[in-house]
Amino acid sequence: MASSTQRQVLFWNGGSGGLPPNETTFARILNQQGYSTALVGKWHMGVNCKTRHDHCHHPLNHGFDYFYGMPFTLLNECQGTDDPELAKSLQDTYWFYTEIIILAVFTLVVGKLANLFPVKWKIIICLAICGLLHFISWFSSYGFTKYWNCILMRNHDITEQPMNLQKTTSNMLKEAITFIERYKHRPFLLFVSLLHVHTPLITTEKFQGRSRHGLYGDNVEEMDWMVGRLLAVIDKEDLKNTTFIYFASDHGGFLEAHRGNSQLGGWNGIYKGGKGMGGWEGGIRVPGIVRWPGVLPAGTVIDEPTSLMDIYPTVVQLAGGAVPQDRVMDGHTLLPLLRGTEQHSRHEFLFHYCGVFLHAVRWHHKDSGTIWKAHYATPVFQPEASGACFRRGICLCFGDGVTHHDPPLLFNLSQDPSEANPLSADTEPLFHTVVRRMRRAVEEHRRTLTPVPQQLSPYNNMWKPWLQPCCGTFPFCWCNENKKT
Repeated sequence: MASSTQRQVLFWNGGSGGLPPNETTFARILNQQGYSTALVGKWHMGVNCKTRHDHCHHPLNHGFDYFYGMPFTLLNECQGTDDPELAKSLQDTYWFYTEIIILAVFTLVVGKLANLFPVKWKIIICLAICGLLHFISWFSSYGFTKYWNCILMRNHDITEQPMNLQKTTSNMLKEAITFIERYKHRPFLLFVSLLHVHTPLITTEKFQGRSRHGLYGDNVEEMDWMVGRLLAVIDKEDLKNTTFIYFASDHGGFLEAHRGNSQLGGWNGIYKGGKGMGGWEGGIRVPGIVRWPGVLPAGTVIDEPTSLMDIYPTVVQLAGGAVPQDRVMDGHTLLPLLRGTEQHSRHEFLFHYCGVFLHAVRWHHKDSGTIWKAHYATPVFQPEASGACFRRGICLCFGDGVTHHDPPLLFNLSQDPSEANPLSADTEPLFHTVVRRMRRAVEEHRRTLTPVPQQLSPYNNMWKPWLQPCCGTFPFCWCNENKKT
């Protein structure tokens, strides 16, 4: 899902946007191939479309046999100790309008009582009612974010609302291990989408203070321990030689996440930029670690550009299935590269988007091995030399939040992975040749795109009480299955 607005993700469990029911996930294909499929962790791809219980976007409607986790993602509001994270600027704006209405009503009342304004009480009452309705409409959503978004589900049932963050780690680990043990004698797909390492960095007491890198480091260590537990179960059940494991992150470090002088969003090393930035390497270059002892030799390093989109065709091929033929698939199977039958990635070009806006293109020139990168738009950092968008909290994808470049900023990533020295026709003899070839690739790529309904449109991303998942009688939504008698 991609957005043409400032809202780049779903804001509510009670919204109507999400992964369309007619999409074909790799979980659905593997399920059709006889695999037992499960998702443990966060989903954040929507829940309902038209009613509170239609579950049209739910994992169980997308090929998963079992789901345990958050239908949303972690927010500061889930913990309640840090500043609000969900559209803080919007909340500030709504509160400002509320204050203006309150001030206007107060002024009119005083003026009416002092005979300063010839205004009717009916007008004052109507304005007060409008102000009250305005306050209720936004506060009922943003004011109760913890109850609306921070929930745990098992399949279609809500188990915790709001969720108990101190037990979430152990609960999810237990669910994942139980699934492996239950289906160890048949093919299975287990997608573990960890809540680590996402702000507010929920870390159990056992791991707090263990790292030399603050709370973020503690959270990474706990994640490492969780992955180790899962691998230990795979080994114990004698599944390691027949189980393909892929570990990766969905984006680089979140540079704007901080508490005082403490960095909470990670560190991207020599790479510029971070999460939410459409093209800079710090936001899109992530580790990819594969484990398959029975097939792939340990310690192999592959220095070729691949993509998370490659997971789809890879696991489908492993399961003996076929990817959909009615659309262009941007991913390529990783198996030839992993097995050494091919030496180069099948991605000649990779297109890096911020929402629906193309920001950068990467060209892996097969003959020379050079990796070129062209930026057509880059985020406006705040402050200018900070390397991040600290004032906004996250970088924008369009409008006054970006700078457009024509000709594009061109980098030779093979020699300048930090993207510190943009090339020009004066410094690079191949400048015009490379830019022309990349522009032609963009045109060819755009011809493969098909318009789809905007799942992140303002309407779809608006909180709708009638779609809000609730384990009680709405709006009294709170429960905890562990406290039931």
